[in-house]
Amino acid sequence: MGSFLNRHLDFKRHNEEVDRVWAAFRRGEPYRVPVTVAGSIRNLFGNPEINRTGYTFEDFFNDPKAHLECQLAYRKWVNYNLLCDAKLGPPEAGWPVTVDFQNSYEAMWFGCPLRCDGNQVPDTQPILQAEKKRLYDLEPPDPLRGNRLGRAMDFFEYLQAECPKREFEGRPVRPPESIPGEGTDGPFSIAYKLRGAAEACLDICEDPQYFHDLMNFVTENSIRRMKAIRQWRWARNPAAADRGRFQRPGYFFADDAIALISARQYREFVFPYHKRLVEAFSDGGPVGIHLCGDATRHFKFLKENLNVRTFDTGFPVDFGGLRRELGPEVQINGGPTVMLLKDGSPEEVRDEVRRICRSGIMEGGRFVLREANNLAPATPVENVAAMYEAGREFGRYG
Repeated sequence: MGSFLNRHLDFKRHNEEVDRVWAAFRRGEPYRVPVTVAGSIRNLFGNPEINRTGYTFEDFFNDPKAHLECQLAYRKWVNYNLLCDAKLGPPEAGWPVTVDFQNSYEAMWFGCPLRCDGNQVPDTQPILQAEKKRLYDLEPPDPLRGNRLGRAMDFFEYLQAECPKREFEGRPVRPPESIPGEGTDGPFSIAYKLRGAAEACLDICEDPQYFHDLMNFVTENSIRRMKAIRQWRWARNPAAADRGRFQRPGYFFADDAIALISARQYREFVFPYHKRLVEAFSDGGPVGIHLCGDATRHFKFLKENLNVRTFDTGFPVDFGGLRRELGPEVQINGGPTVMLLKDGSPEEVRDEVRRICRSGIMEGGRFVLREANNLAPATPVENVAAMYEAGREFGRYG
């Protein structure tokens, strides 16, 4: 097993099926479960077999030329090797490029220094770990060029100038439309990046007023940044479909850190800030949320109090139990763990997909099969293909 799919794919036929699968799913009349795969650029840097660029993760964060070259190499690998219900082969509209600072962009914006270690995923260092009271001296960052995230604007301007000159694999290269910061990884996740994970959890128990002060600072400024970046994008593109509307249908956010706390702690210490986000950016319709780890104890409350109707799940997950608890109308995205996909055999992946699909999760037709969650570097593409093919076989309705 390896990193390249050793089979001929009829891209036209595959992409037509992808269109049919998703159209049926959106109509509420699925004939089979859609299968997706979500990964990130770390799959390039964590796998020497596919990283032929000569660049490291550290280069990717510091050199806009490396940022461009690595994204093109990664997107080509994805489009030709990760079999799932996504358009494969050369993209008709060209190769999309973004400004991608992974999950560090918000903490960088708040002033956390970036720590790079060659080919490891760069991460930030907390600025309030040793001096918690420094919180009260922090200035609200500039929404577009605050702290080290100001580099995002430099990268954006480079890519805007460079991409129109480029062609890759016979297709144009599409420059980014925005910079990181229009969305959020979640106020609690950002709070613990500023304070330290253990320290933030201890604050909940030992200094709850401080914790609320920290969460208020993070949430208030995140909302300010998200609105400002959208206004900047709308000024650049007056024809943007969402122009002038902060509150939109299908609002989606994340906050993986809530897997660290109890249901009672979530309701008291984090929910008020999630509610502020939803009120600022949702039009009142269904909301979606991405949650890694074991956060399922929070799902029913999120459904009932934030109108969350789409859940990205991590692991471990009792899929049948979750479907019974949330009901048939809620969309649940999940599947085999990333550990099984990376280290198991195709037969084990197939067996796990069959088990999940027969758990009751498919009731109502609102299940999307995916890795749980965020594909690990050096995952054999044969295992990804095994998940896709098993989904097509065991995920049939009727």
